[in-house]
Amino acid sequence: MIKTKTYRTNKYNSYLIQLFRLVIKHIVPASLFREKIPSTSQRKAVDGHFNLEIVSHCWGYGNMLAYQLSSYVNHPPTKLSVTATVLYSEEDEKTTEVINFFKAIEVPNVTWNFQAITKEKLFRRSIGRNMAAKSTTADWIWYTDCDNIFHENCLDSVAEQLQGCREILVHPKCEYTTEMLLDDDPILRKDSAPAVIEIERCKFTSTPLKKSTGPYQIVHGDVARAIGYCEKLKMFQTEETAWRKTYEDTAFKWLIKSEGTPLEIENALRIRHVSKGRYTKDSSVSRVRSKIRRLQE
Repeated sequence: MIKTKTYRTNKYNSYLIQLFRLVIKHIVPASLFREKIPSTSQRKAVDGHFNLEIVSHCWGYGNMLAYQLSSYVNHPPTKLSVTATVLYSEEDEKTTEVINFFKAIEVPNVTWNFQAITKEKLFRRSIGRNMAAKSTTADWIWYTDCDNIFHENCLDSVAEQLQGCREILVHPKCEYTTEMLLDDDPILRKDSAPAVIEIERCKFTSTPLKKSTGPYQIVHGDVARAIGYCEKLKMFQTEETAWRKTYEDTAFKWLIKSEGTPLEIENALRIRHVSKGRYTKDSSVSRVRSKIRRLQE
């Protein structure tokens, strides 16, 4: 009975999200779905060393997360302090293994903030992002994905670019991506034990970012604390039984009426891969998404 009710709730939620995307957001003011955004003059401008919180989610991507956490170890920031927040579920044994390995490593200017939550909360990414937004004490917060890597000078270039900045949302002018990797590509390290690993920068090519995308949402801390992350859009704060497509990324930009300001942020890397580990393996959704990604490539 409980499973049936949950299924109906999730089904209704999916319809509501489509209605929001196609109709509601085009006719209703965004201000009705958020608290007031602090004005430019009310937002603190950082001067010198400051705090950045980086928030990622991980389900079925322990191999990717190892690269991200390794990038903190291999290229620690010197011009800012980072709180590395990772939301995960202990039911994901591979991810938990990776996190337990890295939590024992001390990194200058980096504070690990590993948060185990239920998988139902994890599957709707905006729930965790909202939790982080409302609790952060950082000057800026970066919402990203666990297949993103902060390579050499990435974080220090963020520190340089955000000096005196009061924008609501910023993003790198370009990202660096791999080609679309198949499951057996050695870069993916599918069955490897947790370790501090490095990836060669030469394996990535530059791609311009005309606007902020899901893993490149760097938000002013005062704005994050004031409005959260889609906090008043109930459909994006409802627990799910499976990983859901992240329509909340565009909903958030609609709420703040900004596509982001591009900045010269160096070596923001992303591993591209055909199979999506967060979806159920060999499911119809997984197979369809893999085919689409191959066609796009």
